[in-house]
Amino acid sequence: MRKLKISKRLSESLYKSIRDDKWLLSRLDHLWTNYFGSVKQVNPVFIKFGRHSRLRLGSIRLDSINKNSYITITGMFKDPRIPQEIVDHTIAHELCHYAHGFSSPKTRLHKYPHHGGVIKKELEARSLHHLVVAYAGWVKQYKRNLR
Repeated sequence: MRKLKISKRLSESLYKSIRDDKWLLSRLDHLWTNYFGSVKQVNPVFIKFGRHSRLRLGSIRLDSINKNSYITITGMFKDPRIPQEIVDHTIAHELCHYAHGFSSPKTRLHKYPHHGGVIKKELEARSLHHLVVAYAGWVKQYKRNLR
């Protein structure tokens, strides 16, 4: 059987087309539908890839003028070598902030967004322990490679 050779140009275009903002929206929809169904979306929530960031993997902010919530995921995660579970963990992490009233019109449930491990507890309560485990292993290796 012959191996199919992929040109460098085709390879680069596949790399760019695999993970885009549309794919990111599909991951958000999957997580919200299957794990955050009890969290009512009280305002428009948008998600996109941002610039490549090695340390800030995701963020959520509330626009004070139009009251939309914006989730931004590091552009580093466009790379298909980053496991999908890590991208999903990052999106789920930001959804926890939304559910807890940070960067959303909802009432805040806690004084601080990460106090007492509330994110990990929330993810585990939503049957996302597999993402917590995958992220813990990945981030340990990732931090070693940053040095």
